[in-house]
Amino acid sequence: MLSSFAIYRLASPTFLVLIFHTFLFSLSVSESLHLLPTLPYVSKFSPVLFLPSLKLEVSDITQKGYEKKRTKLLAPYIIQAPVPPPQNEVRPPAPSSSSHPPPPSSSSRYRERRSRRTHRNGGTRDDRYRSDIHTEAVQAALAKHKEEKMALPMPTKRRSTYVPSPIETRTPPDSSSGSEDETSVRRQSSGVGPPPLVNPNLQSPESWITRSVQGSSTSSSASSTLSHGEAKPQPQSSVFALCALQYVTVCLFLLLLVSTFTLLVGVPVSSRVSTKIQQLLNTLKRPKRPPLSEFFTDDSEEIVEVPQPDPNTPKPEGRQIIPVKGEPLGVVSNWPPALQAALARWGATQGKSPALTALDITGKPLYTLTYGKLWSRSVKLAYTLLNKLGTKNEQILKPGDRVALVYPNSDPGMFWVAFYGCLLAEVIPVPIEVPLSRKDAGISQVGFLLGSCGVGLALTSEICLKGLPKTPTGEILQFKGWPRMKWVITDSKYLTKPSKDWQPHIPTANTDPAYIEYKASKEGTVVGVAVSKVAMLTHCQALTQACNYCEGETLVNVLDFKKDMGLWHGVLTAVMNRIHTISVPYAVMKACPLSWVQRVHIHKARVSLVKCRDLHWAMMAHRDQRDTSLASLRMLIVADGANPWSVSSCDAFLNVFQSHGLKPEVICPCATSPEAMTVAIRRPGVPGAPLPARAILSMGGLSHGVIRVNTEDKNSALTVQDVGHVMPGALMCIVKPDGPPQLCKTDEIGEIIINSRAGGNMYYGLPGLTKNTFEVIPVNANGVPIGEIPFVRSGLLGFVGPGSLIFVVGKIEGLLMVSGRRHNADDLVATALAVEPVKTVYRGRIAVFSVTVFYDERVVIVAEQRPDASEEDSFQWMSRVLQAIDSIHQVGLYCLALVPANTLPKTPLGGIHISDTKQYFLDGNLHPCNILMCPHTCVTNLPKPRQKQPVGVGPASVMVGNLVAGKRIAQAAGRDLGMIEDQDLVRKHQYLTEALQWRAQTDPDHVLYVLLNAKGVTVGTATCVQLHKRAEKIAAALTEKGSINTGENVVLLYPPGIDLIAAFYGCLYAGCVPVNVRPPHPQNLAATLPTVRMIIDVSKAACILTTQNLMRTLRSKEAAASVNIKTWPTIIDTDDLPRRRPPQIYKPPTAEMIAYLDFSVSTTGMLTGVKISHAAVSALCRSIKLQCELYSSRQIAICLDPYCGLGFVLWCLASVYSGHQSILIPPFELESCLSLWLGTLSQYRIRDTFCSYSVMELCTKGLGTQTELLKARGVNLSCVRSCVVIAEERPRLALTHSFSKLFKDVGLSSRAVSTAFGSRVNLAVCLQGTTGPDPCTVYVDMKSLRHDRVRLVERGAPQSLPLMESGKILPGVRVIIVNPETRGPLGDSHLGEIWVNSPHNASGYYTIYGEESLQADHFNTKLSFGDPQTLWARTGYLGFVKRTELLDASGDRHDALFVVGSLDETLELRGLRYHPIDIETSVSRAHRSIAESAVFTWTNLLVVVSELCGSEHDALDLVPLITNVVLEEHHLIVGVVVIVDPGVIPINSRGEKQRMHLRDSFLADQLDPIYVAYNM
Repeated sequence: MLSSFAIYRLASPTFLVLIFHTFLFSLSVSESLHLLPTLPYVSKFSPVLFLPSLKLEVSDITQKGYEKKRTKLLAPYIIQAPVPPPQNEVRPPAPSSSSHPPPPSSSSRYRERRSRRTHRNGGTRDDRYRSDIHTEAVQAALAKHKEEKMALPMPTKRRSTYVPSPIETRTPPDSSSGSEDETSVRRQSSGVGPPPLVNPNLQSPESWITRSVQGSSTSSSASSTLSHGEAKPQPQSSVFALCALQYVTVCLFLLLLVSTFTLLVGVPVSSRVSTKIQQLLNTLKRPKRPPLSEFFTDDSEEIVEVPQPDPNTPKPEGRQIIPVKGEPLGVVSNWPPALQAALARWGATQGKSPALTALDITGKPLYTLTYGKLWSRSVKLAYTLLNKLGTKNEQILKPGDRVALVYPNSDPGMFWVAFYGCLLAEVIPVPIEVPLSRKDAGISQVGFLLGSCGVGLALTSEICLKGLPKTPTGEILQFKGWPRMKWVITDSKYLTKPSKDWQPHIPTANTDPAYIEYKASKEGTVVGVAVSKVAMLTHCQALTQACNYCEGETLVNVLDFKKDMGLWHGVLTAVMNRIHTISVPYAVMKACPLSWVQRVHIHKARVSLVKCRDLHWAMMAHRDQRDTSLASLRMLIVADGANPWSVSSCDAFLNVFQSHGLKPEVICPCATSPEAMTVAIRRPGVPGAPLPARAILSMGGLSHGVIRVNTEDKNSALTVQDVGHVMPGALMCIVKPDGPPQLCKTDEIGEIIINSRAGGNMYYGLPGLTKNTFEVIPVNANGVPIGEIPFVRSGLLGFVGPGSLIFVVGKIEGLLMVSGRRHNADDLVATALAVEPVKTVYRGRIAVFSVTVFYDERVVIVAEQRPDASEEDSFQWMSRVLQAIDSIHQVGLYCLALVPANTLPKTPLGGIHISDTKQYFLDGNLHPCNILMCPHTCVTNLPKPRQKQPVGVGPASVMVGNLVAGKRIAQAAGRDLGMIEDQDLVRKHQYLTEALQWRAQTDPDHVLYVLLNAKGVTVGTATCVQLHKRAEKIAAALTEKGSINTGENVVLLYPPGIDLIAAFYGCLYAGCVPVNVRPPHPQNLAATLPTVRMIIDVSKAACILTTQNLMRTLRSKEAAASVNIKTWPTIIDTDDLPRRRPPQIYKPPTAEMIAYLDFSVSTTGMLTGVKISHAAVSALCRSIKLQCELYSSRQIAICLDPYCGLGFVLWCLASVYSGHQSILIPPFELESCLSLWLGTLSQYRIRDTFCSYSVMELCTKGLGTQTELLKARGVNLSCVRSCVVIAEERPRLALTHSFSKLFKDVGLSSRAVSTAFGSRVNLAVCLQGTTGPDPCTVYVDMKSLRHDRVRLVERGAPQSLPLMESGKILPGVRVIIVNPETRGPLGDSHLGEIWVNSPHNASGYYTIYGEESLQADHFNTKLSFGDPQTLWARTGYLGFVKRTELLDASGDRHDALFVVGSLDETLELRGLRYHPIDIETSVSRAHRSIAESAVFTWTNLLVVVSELCGSEHDALDLVPLITNVVLEEHHLIVGVVVIVDPGVIPINSRGEKQRMHLRDSFLADQLDPIYVAYNM
């Protein structure tokens, strides 16, 4: 079992990886649980969980005593060993965590305390869905995972990340909320192990049901009380195992974990466009541009690893099912022609007969509404709606208009009056929930319902209206997505009594809509199911016949009276039969769970309408009321009895309340859906009749949609109960849930479809969806319709058993389809809750859903954590849930998250709003306090790792290099340097020192450099003669003070400025080799000074030239803490030098001698120094002069760090050579004044400027929203012709585009921004310059790039990556694309290493620790074939050359060079090559709170480090989002996610991420992370 762990600074990652690997090997995914011994079959079971003699009391039991009692009780049912032992010996039960505790730990002590904990009062226990015996079984199963002690450290985090509020100030959520989601956790038993083998023989329904009974182990139970009794065996030929009162307790103990079932889920037929929209589309002359899917095919087949079909997968083998008919709907003479007529009759003849009794919050009767009052008030409301809402001449409501009913659950009387008032007024009521705030879960979807139904008027009560949220002016708030509503109060005092001659029109029931019932889909969409008047009446008649309702009966209704069963029975059928309804609101049930039982007892109710939730609540509190009697009940309708886990609820409730007069035959489960209404209901039985039976089915078969007897493994059985027969007058079929509605076979699970007059008619206002649901024509195996009768899809999955009994095994909306198999969300909840006695989460507050990631569904569980739960408890529970679900359901959890109490979105009756929770998860708004991710166990469809073929240099290299006949070699060249007009200048001044002397003589007052400060004020200038004289003074000081010899290295340690330039030329004048070094940061000496020291040591510098301030810093106590300050070379302060001249200015004997050393730390963390000769300096300056057209009359602005690479060349060298004026802007000054650079460009009317990515990013983020302010200040960038970004990396296209768009408003041309490219071996390969075509952009396929190939695609194609040309190749430069392994040239548009040949190539590395052998390989290497004479330098960068359609200055087609990334930085994962920037770009898009990110590998794991710019509460939200996006876009599983503070990721002066430094800090545990998640 692989799991994910969150760890904060508990131990170093090096230590953690060791213990993590230990844990991986100890918990193998394939490790199966050994099942307990099989018990003999007993056919009569007791649905219980505790034996009375086994209950734990403080006074009489200890842990040891409990063990002894349990062993004694289980003894008769344990199979003895083959050799019969003595009679007094008992074979012990299988080990469980309670009988064999693991070595002492806090978690085991916690479990021990839980096992000893006692509860005298059942009403205070939070175990409504609990099975203690299951808990033991789960503990035993988990013990098989060898988990005596967790091998990983506890997940901890910065306390500020999640600091729960004090427990006493926190409102615990309702742990037993009233939605459909809650009772889903009450399912009972389960087996562990592989699915059983399928019986190859054809099986009829009778045979598999009979076998199921014979092979069944138990029906399961999840109640918290139990009794036991003797079990009598039934004949083997019985069709079903009888629903007896008792069953063998030990069977429950044997079931290792909660039962699981996986069922077919249907994919709805793609809905058609509504008629109006279709007509509109047909009338358009030019249809819209086709969607991307028409341009690009989905290549998932190429990506995803498709699992081979299992030959042992069970397949349906029965005959085609025959439609099932319900009994005929009888005709009764006194049935009314319409429901309103029934109300009129009772109002006139039985006016004092009670219709409705409402309860107050304490559970006592609040008022009773008689039929006379109900009739008179309904008539008054109908009259008011039709005649008194508008002016005298204006009628606001007309018959057929839709009206919203907004009434709270605690006020059924007002709802009844409003509902029947609308029916009498012939307007269509649309009952909805009361909106409490703008942020209610699903509030905008309710707005969609109101909009699709055309609702503009809402009826409500005065009290409810006062409670609605209002604006400061007192108006009702306009809820998100709602149409504008007019609110009408329906209290009696606001209604008008009609005149005596006015009577409501009551027509005979017809097909016009009577009311609209809302339905929320799995995705959260709310639609309205319209029910016609005749369907409403027919449904009431069918329910009356099926339930045998009699006039004057009393009914207790606990359900929501606004919809579903609560409306159909408690409001509609009740009025038709003059039934007295006692409505028990949800709030009363929370305060007094036994209230409905008390109402049955007090009113001697004949019928009660409940859910499994209410059965559990009553069981919890039954000890408080020992004198209640349920003997009057003839029918206990269980509204959610169609769910498989309802068996245990019914059995447990019967077991507890049978002693209170409850008869077994009165329990009547039913199956319903909003579309088909009542599908089936169990008819009330008569005393002595055989009880309905159960089917024991193989869960393995169910997961594939087929029905199989569970013969191999009794623990993998699913027990389902019937829901009776089809409704009277209905016809039912079972069809395949996905694809065409093809009839299923008899042994196949499918969707139940119904044809009946008593069902929904349509989704109001949605004709396209309606056709796919309400007008289904079943077809046979050949696709031929079986008739012309339309059926309605119910959304229920089930089958028809013997005797035409209906069995439901789940809902389509509640199923998760993972890797071709279906898993029930309710089952996963039940498994999670059966792991151990839970004190970590609230039992009723768990959400299970699936998210689509990388071509498959991934299971996510979110639960609300108790405020008092410790980190250890949470971690233990989460880890064990992962193991249990993996073992039982054979499905891996993708994510398990715990959120603070009361933070999940709620449904109106307190349940969890699943679709909103899912959306919170996907949007990163869940804010979990603990999270575990386990992608390795559930992502099984990753593409196969690439196997690289060994490549050798030989005759086949041509083919390896992709060179074929007619294919152009991928090479390009800049202009020829020989054709240059400055030949005289070149010959005269081969060295920069000569050029400076010449300029000082010929044009002494020409200003070469202007230095600006943060205010844009000139703080320094240098003319030709000033620079010359200052260089002479420094040369003299070097000779006198430093005693420097010719050729020795001198370190220049200066801030960006003119002093640095003067010192450089001073060294050249003295014959020294300058080494430019970035000065240490005074506030961060510990981090920056060691690098300075390293460069000084590596370069063997004889002297340091610096300023007074920096000299003091080098010798300070703070510096002494980081380096040895006593061993500095000679330090010369150049601030105040005497006016002296050197005896002579040094001239090198040959141009190949070293001019300076260029040291730089690469992004991979390697310090490299390259030797730049005088010839290379002259050639490079010549190339730049020609490319950028630099002359003495020109001005350029430079905002770069002047310490290495092309930045140093532009800052110090180019102006002296070309004579142009350089305006120098130190980048650090932008921190004080963001607009400094752009303001300077505008002020000086600069045409050409050079910057770094960090400067561009600073301006984009800081000034992007201030363009109007810049305009007001007069900033105008229309003068800028060329803005070149200097970098040694792939062009950052998104950043350059953003910069261009943002500052377009201040005149910046979209063509101005371009990039340059250089490397260590050649400081400037490309530079856009002022001539030639604009940079071009291509789109390449990322999948091909990972395979070292280039495939050009169209813009917008899936998996496309935009790449921009890295500038024009400089004059004198030749590049060729080479296969880095074979060293053979590649063809056009093929990916390979960029090799460069140029007169300004570096001469070689000055030193790399012990790596001198790289010298020849990197600087003087040759092709293996083609042109073996030319010497090339290897840049270490991957790229490709593409010949474009553009023309260069010479009129030839332009060859564009595209840089993809550094070869050293690429990540080799799964045999593929990934570029970090691609993954980082995806990660940065994942969430708005991610400021920056960086990736690297650690022990073959991908590590993602993200900077959090938002609140620390968002930290854990990022973990699943980052994992999702990397898996989706790059097909990689993230191993570790690290969330850190802004600024933690190191970035060098060029704006490049120092990923290896980051990796070292991570491994040394120096990042101080907010959160670290190990997705193992």
